Parts: sequence; C-alpha cells; structure tokens
Amino acid sequence: MEKTFNLQRRDDGIAILTMDVPGETMNTLKAEFGAEISEILIEIKTDASIKGLVVVSGKKDSFVAGADISMLAACKSEQDAKDLSQQGHVVFNELEGLTIPVVAAINGACLGGGLELALACHLRVCSDDSKTVLGVPEVQLGLLPGGGGTQRLPRLVGVATALDLMLTGKQVRPKQALKMGLVNDVVPNSILLATAIELAKKGKSAAKPIKQSKLNQFLESTSFTRDIMFDQARKQVEKKTAGNYPAPGKIIDCVRQGLNKGMAKGLEIEATHFANLVMSKESAALRSIFFATTEMKKETGAEGAEPRIVKKAMVLGGGLMGGGIASVTTTKAKIPVRVKDISEQGLSNALAYAYKLLDKGVKRRHMTPAARDNVMSLMTTTTDYKGIKDADIVVEAVFEDLALKHQMVKDVERECGENTIFASNTSSLPIGQIAAAAARPENVIGLHYFSPVEKMPLVEVIAHKTTSPETIATTVAFARKQGKTPIVVQDGAGFYVNRILALYMNEAAQLLLEGQRIEHLDRSLIKFGFPVGPMTLLDEVGIDVGAKISPILEKELGARFSAPAAFDKLLADDRKGRKNGKGFYQYGPKAKKAKLVDESVYGVLGIKASSDKEAKEVAERCTIQMLNEAVRCLEEGIIANARDGDIGAIFGIGFPPFLGGPFRYIDSLGPKNLVDTLNRYQKLYGDRFAPCEMLKNMATEGTHFHTN
Repeated sequence: MEKTFNLQRRDDGIAILTMDVPGETMNTLKAEFGAEISEILIEIKTDASIKGLVVVSGKKDSFVAGADISMLAACKSEQDAKDLSQQGHVVFNELEGLTIPVVAAINGACLGGGLELALACHLRVCSDDSKTVLGVPEVQLGLLPGGGGTQRLPRLVGVATALDLMLTGKQVRPKQALKMGLVNDVVPNSILLATAIELAKKGKSAAKPIKQSKLNQFLESTSFTRDIMFDQARKQVEKKTAGNYPAPGKIIDCVRQGLNKGMAKGLEIEATHFANLVMSKESAALRSIFFATTEMKKETGAEGAEPRIVKKAMVLGGGLMGGGIASVTTTKAKIPVRVKDISEQGLSNALAYAYKLLDKGVKRRHMTPAARDNVMSLMTTTTDYKGIKDADIVVEAVFEDLALKHQMVKDVERECGENTIFASNTSSLPIGQIAAAAARPENVIGLHYFSPVEKMPLVEVIAHKTTSPETIATTVAFARKQGKTPIVVQDGAGFYVNRILALYMNEAAQLLLEGQRIEHLDRSLIKFGFPVGPMTLLDEVGIDVGAKISPILEKELGARFSAPAAFDKLLADDRKGRKNGKGFYQYGPKAKKAKLVDESVYGVLGIKASSDKEAKEVAERCTIQMLNEAVRCLEEGIIANARDGDIGAIFGIGFPPFLGGPFRYIDSLGPKNLVDTLNRYQKLYGDRFAPCEMLKNMATEGTHFHTN
C-alpha cells in the first residue's frame, strides 16, 4: 500500500514530513492514517539527530482541505463518532508533545482538520498565495472542530477571535491570519519551505505574543469576565439561529469549559459534543447538501454532451439583473462581456453596479485598484448591436413581455453566429413560447438568476422541448464559471423555484387577510428557519413583480395559484415595496433603526388585526403548500430528482438548510403524515390544499424520496 506520510531527513538536523494522499487531488484526513502517523512520530522521537520538524503538503495547491466527511456516514452510534474525535486528539497531542520544534508550512487551503493539524504544530508559516485560506468551517455542516480546535484556537488567538472563526466558519486570508496571530509569518510560496526550516532551527522562542485589543484583554482576563463574553455570544447565536442549529451553542460550551477546567476536560467535552452533533438530524441534513452540491459539480446537465467553451458573452438590458449578470461574468468567470441597453443611462447603471461591487474588494484590501480596473476593462457597452458577432452566449434580462423577448431572439439570430446561445432570464414565461420566434430554437434556453445576482447562489437552467444537449451543457458550464450552482429544470410556467414560492407567498397573504399581523407572519417563518419572512420578501422583490407573475401561473397551472384579489388594492395605493419606499414596512430615514410595519396597510386592505395564531401553525400552513407543489414538480418531470429539488429550494429561496430541503423534510415528516395534514387543511380551507397523486401513492406504499 502506498504511504500518505513520508519523512525526509536533512543534513542540518531538520526533518521534512510530507503529507500526500495517493490518487487524490487534495489532502483530507482519514481515520486510517492514525497508525501511520503514530509510527512516524515514534521514529522522530527516537532519532536524536532530528532537531526540528517541518510539516508540508505534497499537493501543489492545498495544505489539508479538512477531514474526510464520508467517514462520518460510517458512524453508527455516538460512541463511534466519539472514538473518531479522540483518535484525532491522541495523534495531535503526540505531535504537540514532541520536544523538538514543529513548524507547519502552509500553502493553499488549510481548513477544518487541516487547521487543527497546523494548530498542533508549535509554529505556522503560510504563503501569500491567493489560494491560501485558513479556517474551521465545521459549523456549516452542523458540526464543531473535533480535533482539538475548540481548545487550541482560543488559546492561540484569544476567545473573541476564535469564537468568531468557529461560529461563522469563515475563511481568512494570509494577512488576516498573521494579524490575528494564527500564523507566525507570511512569505512568498517560493521561499515557504526555506522560511519554515529557519523557524524550526530558531525553535519555539520564535513565537511572538499576539496583540489583543484592550477590551478583549480585559474580557479574557478572569473567568467572570469570560462568562460575560460567552453569555453575549450565546444570546447572539440564539437570535441568529432561532434555536434551529445546535452546533454554535456546543462550540461555545467547549471553549468555556476548556478554559475554566483545563485542556484535558475541554478535549473530553469536545469529543462528546462532536459525537452528539455527528448523529444529529441537522448535521445529517447539512452534510447531505454538501454531498449533493459536490456530486452536481461533476455533471454536465445533459447526458453525453460536452460543453462548448464560452470566450465572450453579451447581456441584453442594463437594469439590476443585467448589471448583476454582467458583473459575475467578468469578476467570477473572467469572461469579457458586452452589455447592450437602449439608453446610455441603463449602460452607465450597469457599469456603476459592477464597479461598486468590485470596489468593496479594494476597500477591504482583497484586491488592488489595478486588479479592479483590469476586471472592469472586461465589460464594454453598446446601444446597438455592435461588436457582438462573436458572442458565444447572449443572456437576455429585459422586461417580462413576450413580444419584446421575441424581438430580442430575432435581433440576436440576425446579428450573431449560428451557434450563439440565446439564454433568457425570464422568471415566469415558458421558454418554449420565447423559442417559438426563433429560427434556431435548439439554441434557445432559460437561464433564471435570483436577485441580487451576486449574492444568490442558485440559477435555473431551463430546457424547452427542442433545446439541444450541447446548449444545455454549455449553459450549465457557463453558470458554474460564474460561481453559481445550476439546476437543470424542464420548461413550464414558474419553472421550479418560483412555482413553489408562489403558493407559499399566497398562503401568507391569505393569513394576512384573515387578520394575522405582518410582523407575526414574518417572525413565525424566521423561527421555522427561513432567512426572511414572506412579507419582507414581498417588499424586497416588489409587490408589482408578484402581481405580474400570479396571473401567468394561474393561467398555466390552475386556480390553486390565484392570488388574493385584495392585493390589487396595494397597487392602486402605489405600494411596490422597498423600491418606492412604500409597502408592508416603513422605509426612509425614520425607519433606519428598527424595522417598523406601516400600519396604514391594514386600512388599505380593509382588515382588522386579530389575535396571533400559534407560530407553528402559521409556518405549517405556508410551507405545506410549497412541499406539495415541490412533489408535483417532480411528478411532472419539471425537476429530474429529489436532490435537485432540495438544492433548488435551499439555494434559491432559503428553504431552511437544517431540514435538508423540501424532499428530505417530507421524508422526516413521513409522506403519510403530510397527506393527513393536507387533507385536514383541505377540509378547512378548500382544494388548494389537495395532496398530489405522487404523495398519496407514497403515503399508501410507505416509500421515501431519499434512501440515505
């Protein structure tokens, strides 16, 4: 069997320990490495000629990307998971316990278990390479750092900084890592190894104490003041997670107990909490998202088709969506883009939008002004069809008007090459109807982004009946280069995400008309796990946009999509939401501090607020329609499988990640229980709650969507 760890002795007494997992592009820590590392550490201990040790990676672009998550699926009990954590503790304690200086030389990703390995070394030096990032992202998988990270990190960088890293899972760049004391030096990659060797020769005395702010020094000085910090952290966490995620609370407890009762006790608690989280349903759901997105990256979206290379893109429309699409094309995909708009104003808006986003990076010192200007130079503008003959893909982001979109298809076919893809960013018009005006319908596809484009990870790639497999594969690859997670959906009104969202929003509107207060509706769904409530969302998206989409969906999909008629009164009162400062909430200078409901909206709608219903019931009534419609989309073949449906809902509308998506959530509720609840609501509120056939069959057969 090929070895993962190789020890090389140098003449100057420094040994180099190289980690290189055979046959993998990145290093990840696996349980079976334990024995191999222990053996090497014994060899080092017994060799008096070794005066110092440098730990490096044999991979070009990464140090250690973390622990291999698939190990966790093999854990059948909490004891199995605890053994895994404690096995890591033993090895890292042995490494830390070496009497010679141990230095980690870090280039590329050093995350999770990789950073815990580096923390067990006495000193750390990293390269200033753009690929070098350090962090403990376990919380994003519903876990905590289980290899001693909750104990070593606070002792190295202080409690406040360590909690910030562990509770957010954020990744820091080399300069930030140096400033917080996470690494002892940052150097160019070309001299990384030489610097690490010099550090190993100097020994542990090379470590400089970290400079903490006066406030943090004071807060961390006694167990009493530390407890104030922990209590504050816990309150913030509870507010942010609405109690839906157990990991953050357990991270705080590990740090608190470790500092108050010592390292050994801290490690024992870390292993116990880690084991408990590994077996939790929240972590299982979050890990399923990780595996699903990893699997999706390997797929082209069209069986057997290879994507064409996109060298140049064009965006029609310089509005918010157009500006956002152009921006991710240049910054993320590094593809030149030409923006066309009928007015100079539209074009300058698109340029200003992209510049503002890039300039944030300059202000945060993530990029230089020269780098910003280089990216900006990839974006050019035009008011007519000049300089677009060689565009490989044209993304249309104009108004939701079929005649206008038909005109765009004809213009592009006239002005561009015969293989140019025409991708429409429509949110509700069926792509087949847009393609009806095309001479080459096989090149027409839907590419539906969510607003704001630079923040929302999902994009729906919509194939109509005659879209060619090559067009699908090329569009999927293009979206991935823009940093998006694409799901391929079949053509139909509302596609997948807006279709399931529409029923959720309509039900929230029904509850409002029954007298439920706006803030109670929003709070109930945030407590359920959505990032924002439905009324806030309607204000953000625009009440007028919602009003345009509803009739299209009702016409194509039936009466269950009819929006409450009372909503016409909102538009008659010129309420569009945030965009014109008039919606369900107050906007403007007065409303800066706290988010206040615009009470006058109740009068406009002619409703009297009644007593609040149970938050649980409010959330159930809104989400149950979404679940039923998601299954209907699978039944109709709009989505290919339950996995895509889960990812689409989580990344597109913020469906609670700890539930794993609509289909995993239905699995945990049990299809039969869901059908019973839908039947109960149908008796109370009518046929819009009628369960779909597929759900009824599953309830009878006792089957589930996911097998794992």
